[in-house]
Amino acid sequence: MKNKTIKLKSRPVGMPLISDFITVEESLPEAGSGEILLKAIYISVDPYLRGKMSGTKDPRFELDKPIASKLIAEVVESKNEKFKKGDYVSGYLDWKEYQVSDGAGIQQVDAKAASLSAYLGVLGVTGLSAYFALLEIGKPKPGETLVVSGAAGAVGSIAGQIGKIMGCRVVGIAGTDEKKELLITKFGFDAAINYRTTLDIEVAIAASCPNGVDIYFDNVGGEISDAVISNMNKYGRIAVCGSISNYNDTEQALSPSLLPLVVYKFLTIQGFLIADFAEKFPEGIAQLSTWLNEGKLTYSETIIDGFTNLPKAFIGLFEGRNEGKMLVKI
Repeated sequence: MKNKTIKLKSRPVGMPLISDFITVEESLPEAGSGEILLKAIYISVDPYLRGKMSGTKDPRFELDKPIASKLIAEVVESKNEKFKKGDYVSGYLDWKEYQVSDGAGIQQVDAKAASLSAYLGVLGVTGLSAYFALLEIGKPKPGETLVVSGAAGAVGSIAGQIGKIMGCRVVGIAGTDEKKELLITKFGFDAAINYRTTLDIEVAIAASCPNGVDIYFDNVGGEISDAVISNMNKYGRIAVCGSISNYNDTEQALSPSLLPLVVYKFLTIQGFLIADFAEKFPEGIAQLSTWLNEGKLTYSETIIDGFTNLPKAFIGLFEGRNEGKMLVKI
């Protein structure tokens, strides 16, 4: 039996291409003493992987080596006393159909408590990013206005819902009318803007936020963020989760043009890595699970079938082809 692996063939320049990846077949690995043999069930594709592919984000992916991201896998053989055959686990693992692990960094997940895919989304790093960035950087208060860019994506849709739970007026920015409708009907946003069909995004944000913007959850960067920040109130807070509009730029985008606004509006702008909150993960997962079970939180997934479709699914993130979390089911 052969085992497929997807490796990085070349570093992307601009938009990633299918030709930047290569699928190879290898022998099926065997578990040794203290190891487990894992079969991939779901593999997460995420925008941050783009920087690791180009080598601008550490640790970078090396050429002719497997790409890695968060996976849900089934234990099909165990020689490790901490795991048994049939367990489901989550961890940062290679893009392989089957692989061996010594169990380090692997967590068991409860398939009865939630769907397996949820542990890569709302109950995984995705949900935790929304939870901690909004609550600890955004510091929402009842009656404030929160704007979320990339709002129909995995993190943005959850951040907006948490804002509603905290009593905020929430406005989302997305790229299609279908996503705009989804934000209001499924995720409970108060208003939504389609930036692709809006002639003046700054004016549209002002109209949707008559009391100004107090908190901005930024997944996008670029011109959209410029427009939101121009509408922010004094002492506004900006949680920078990502900048997907710039990930495929061939030149670094640097602009000090908004610095006067930061000064005169006393704005706080803070980026973060979810690992900064690792010690608090149990707290975050417990709260997200409670809201999910109470019906206060919901989520969307875009699931692509087939291991060899991983590169296509990843590229689809930059083409706006996902609603919520983008996953590949193996």
